[in-house]
Amino acid sequence: MTSYFHRQIQLWGEDKQALLQEKEIAIIGCGGLGSSLGIALGSSGIGKIHLIDFDKVEIHNIHRQIAFTKEDIGTYKCEALAKVIKARCDYVEAIPFTGDFDAFKKEDIVPDLIIDATDNLPTRAKIDTFAKSIKRPWVYGSVEAWHGQVCFFDKSDFTAFNISDKQPEGIAAPIVMHIASLQANLALRYLTNLEIEKDLLYYLYFDNKGELITQKFKMPEK
Repeated sequence: MTSYFHRQIQLWGEDKQALLQEKEIAIIGCGGLGSSLGIALGSSGIGKIHLIDFDKVEIHNIHRQIAFTKEDIGTYKCEALAKVIKARCDYVEAIPFTGDFDAFKKEDIVPDLIIDATDNLPTRAKIDTFAKSIKRPWVYGSVEAWHGQVCFFDKSDFTAFNISDKQPEGIAAPIVMHIASLQANLALRYLTNLEIEKDLLYYLYFDNKGELITQKFKMPEK
C-alpha cells in the first residue's frame, strides 16, 4: 500500500493516507464529471466509493466521459466506472448503484461526503436537502460549453440558484476534466482534514481570447 500511494504519502504523510481508508463517499452521476471524479478519487485510497447512475453508456458519451471505451456501450455507467476503479486500485471499494438519487436515498447510507456529478439543478437541490438532513457537506460541480462552477456546500443554501432545468449547450472533454479536478481536490482536502474554503462558489470560464477567468462568490446561508 505504501508503494502504491508513495507520492501521495510524500504530500501529506502516512497518517492522512490511512485516514482516507476510513472514509466513505458517494458520487452522484457517472457521466462526464463522474468519470473524471471516479478516476481521480478512485486511485486516492478512499475506503469506499458509492457510484450512483441509472444510465447506460452510449456512443456520444465516450468523447468526454473518459472512463469508458466503445466496449462499454450498452453497459451501466456506474458498473463500468466501478470496474475501472477496481482495475486501477486494490485499496478502494467501488460500489455501483443502478438507480436514481431518490432510490439511493432510501438505502440509508450516510457517507462522509457527497459529490455532485449530475447534469441538472433539480437533482442538485435534492442532494442539498439530503446532505443537510444527514448533516454532511457536498461538493457541487457543473460544466457547460466553456464555463463551469464548483462549490463546497456546508452551511450555505443551494436555493440561491434558480432551480429550473434547460437544454444543455455543447461541451468538450478538457473543461469537464478541469472542473472534476477542482471538485476532487476539494474532496481530498476535506477528507484528509486539510483546510478548505467552504460555501464559496468558484465560477470559471474561458473568454473570447482563450484566457481562463476565475471569479469567486460567497454563497448565502439559509
